Amino acid sequence: MMRSSFTRLGAHRKSAGVALVTAIFLLVVLAGLAVAVVSLTTTQQAASVQDVQGQRAYQAAKAGTEWAMYVALRNGPQPPNAAATLGCANNYAETVAMPAGTLAAFTVTVRCDVAVDGHITIVSTACNQPAGGVCPNATRGAEYVQRVLTVQL
Repeated sequence: MMRSSFTRLGAHRKSAGVALVTAIFLLVVLAGLAVAVVSLTTTQQAASVQDVQGQRAYQAAKAGTEWAMYVALRNGPQPPNAAATLGCANNYAETVAMPAGTLAAFTVTVRCDVAVDGHITIVSTACNQPAGGVCPNATRGAEYVQRVLTVQL
């Protein structure tokens, strides 16, 4: 009788460590899953912010083209050496910081070219990190966003 109880006691001692190893394994797996979820959430959040900034840059560039089209259509094409305030002169460029609001972080550079046949080409570049106050920026940061719109009249 002693022998059978000794055998049961030995079997119990051998299986006592399995629960501890299983618990540690589960904790490591759950910690790994938690790290993966946090990493994925952070990446998705950053992508969402970049997408919103891209849309804002597009709207700022669109505002620049609309302003330039208004000026060009109101005053018509000007001779190459005309004052820029008269209309859309050849090789004319102007940079404007967007006013307060959702587009306040953006600067828009609008360039206007007049072809020999009178066609007007307007290029509007909006960015959130202008170099020397002008877009585009050659030395871009990690959160740099730029959109370019071209219109031909």
